Amino acid sequence: MPPTDARTDTGAGPTPQLGRGVEDTLDLRLPEELLALFREDELTFGSPQPDVSRVGDLLDAPADWGPVTTSVGSVHLVPVRIERDLPLISRWMNDPAVAAFWELAGPESITAAHLRTQLDGDGRSIPCLGVLSGTPMSYFEIYRADLDPLARHYPARPHDTGIHLLIGNVADRGRGVGSTLLRAVADLVLDNRPRCARVIAEPHLRNTPSVSAFLSAGFRFSAEVDLPDKRAALMVRDRALRRLL
Repeated sequence: MPPTDARTDTGAGPTPQLGRGVEDTLDLRLPEELLALFREDELTFGSPQPDVSRVGDLLDAPADWGPVTTSVGSVHLVPVRIERDLPLISRWMNDPAVAAFWELAGPESITAAHLRTQLDGDGRSIPCLGVLSGTPMSYFEIYRADLDPLARHYPARPHDTGIHLLIGNVADRGRGVGSTLLRAVADLVLDNRPRCARVIAEPHLRNTPSVSAFLSAGFRFSAEVDLPDKRAALMVRDRALRRLL
């Protein structure tokens, strides 16, 4: 498939959606003993509520990864704060090109519920704004693919890390920005998560521009995967191949 950037690289949306009777990204419950191993004793074992001040331990704290320089400007992942970011993200979710794949159009409460499920969770999925040269222009979800329901549908490996992306600004679509962001963020994951050998994505198979954007970003097409709400293209960026692709 020839690499083209995505007018709908808005469409690498989450595997499941909230409130529609299918699996949610955060519905996989782990025993506290296993969570304690993942957290390497950094969180209090057996605590009935997650320590939100330390959220991100399962993902090695994306908030601390810092900016990275790219051909389109400096890219920085900034963890979402609902009180600050909800109006902007909800507006993006109501763009028809985004809504076709994320299915979160409607009042702000729909987007808020989606964000709170992650923010109130145990840190296996972190919603972030993609800030390009000081301007918020995209939305990312960085998540533990090996702890996600997605892991039931492909041969997951420990610490596989997934990416969801939407490009919020129409002017940034279709000109290579999406591919540049995907490569930069995938490399941030690999640079900051030494135990992660692969970055995973699962855009809708019919979202050809999104699949092409991942290919241009150094991901390889691995397989077609039947997920609860879509047939997905499993895309993989391997640590071992990152200098070659």
